Amino acid sequence: MIKQFLNDPSLLLNAVGEGIYGFDLSGNAVFVNPAAERMTGWSAETLLGKKIHQYHHHTHADGTPYPADECQIYCTMFDGKRREVKNEVFWRKDGSSFPVEYTSTPVYRNNELIGAVAVFRDISQQQQTQNALQDALAQVKHLSEQLQDENNYLIAELNEDWQDSGLVGKSHVFQTMLEQIKLVSETGTTVLILGENGTGKELVARNLYRLSKRNKQPFIKVNCAAFTPSLLESELFGHEKGAFTGANERRKGRFELADKGTLFLDEIAELPLEAQSKLLRVLQEQEFERVGASNTLKVDIRVIAATNRDLWEMVQKGSFRIDLYYRLNVFPIKVPALRERKEDIPYLCSNLIVQLNKRLTKQLKGLSNKAISQLQAYDWPGNIRELQNVLEREAILSKQAILQLSQPLQAISQSTINPALTLNEMQKQHIITVLKLSAWQISGSKGAAAKLGMPESTLRSKMHKLGISKIS
Repeated sequence: MIKQFLNDPSLLLNAVGEGIYGFDLSGNAVFVNPAAERMTGWSAETLLGKKIHQYHHHTHADGTPYPADECQIYCTMFDGKRREVKNEVFWRKDGSSFPVEYTSTPVYRNNELIGAVAVFRDISQQQQTQNALQDALAQVKHLSEQLQDENNYLIAELNEDWQDSGLVGKSHVFQTMLEQIKLVSETGTTVLILGENGTGKELVARNLYRLSKRNKQPFIKVNCAAFTPSLLESELFGHEKGAFTGANERRKGRFELADKGTLFLDEIAELPLEAQSKLLRVLQEQEFERVGASNTLKVDIRVIAATNRDLWEMVQKGSFRIDLYYRLNVFPIKVPALRERKEDIPYLCSNLIVQLNKRLTKQLKGLSNKAISQLQAYDWPGNIRELQNVLEREAILSKQAILQLSQPLQAISQSTINPALTLNEMQKQHIITVLKLSAWQISGSKGAAAKLGMPESTLRSKMHKLGISKIS
């Protein structure tokens, strides 16, 4: 099978969801894949050997002519420079147009420029979603200006609505994110949640699910960093009995369990390339096979993904598939870092103290004004997760109903950093500290896994990898 692909690479090019054109140095088409035919209505038979520009790139979106010598695809053939182009249109055979994003990449043989390849995709759905979001945000802005005198009341009311969700705050950047969540939750659109560690990306995902029409169906989470490449395929797609050593019974995968519901792919950037290609197929076709099975299963799922990494940078480095990136990046939501919304700290603390009272059976009433000021003066590299840990520590130590900070936050931060330690040594030191604070309990609401913000299986795997045992 591998030899067949190597002998005929067009099999792979014909299978991708993006349109692909190949050109010689004269600008004539030498390759047209099926996706390009579907999107434009022009058949490969018609276009091969012809200058494609005159068929569907001849005019700008506003109707003005687009000379061939200004075409960015043709420019690549002349100067050998790669280009990324947005805000253009391609014209279909029926005379209609659609917005596109495309890359134009030079092709060399023996260091000699011999042509170019253009890869494009239809971004109509993304533009419609963005326009709807802009309209909604414009309406929110208009109402905010109109009702400025009632602003405090409206913010309090909104926080009350979201109180049980854990998403609270009054900052503009946070309110904008809430509007995005409410807008896209009503659709089945794929959402990519971006943000630093500890900002609450999973909380956003769960609220997207809570507000969606699928909220009576399963919400299945997969931590893509928690499994080895060999186990990940079985976890995602399931396996048949005897499919591999240790497969003693048939098992459903996460995709199958999420049928009719929502699948949350956390840390999506950690997926190996092989798994990325299989995930792309499920997203495009909504079908897959269990490991060791020959029959194809159909599913109906909404996908929400999250990452703290720059996926586009990974695409450019070749560690993340560009077609999967485009499939996931339909509606990105940026979760702001805590340092960008420090005015929300009093609201967050109030919400977290309610949770701590339940977990620790305490009767805390809040924080002192001095403590609030100290919290707002700190930059929070660990974001809300770090804030939660600080409050929990102070709640355990405090004898009073009003919390004070027992030590400076900067001192706490610096005391955890030892530049002489390797990354693995620092991870081991931190995990052991949290395990000791949890009395070596791993699972449960008071266990170390919950405090570290990771699944129990991930923590056990890291403990094994770092050589952590109770005697440490």
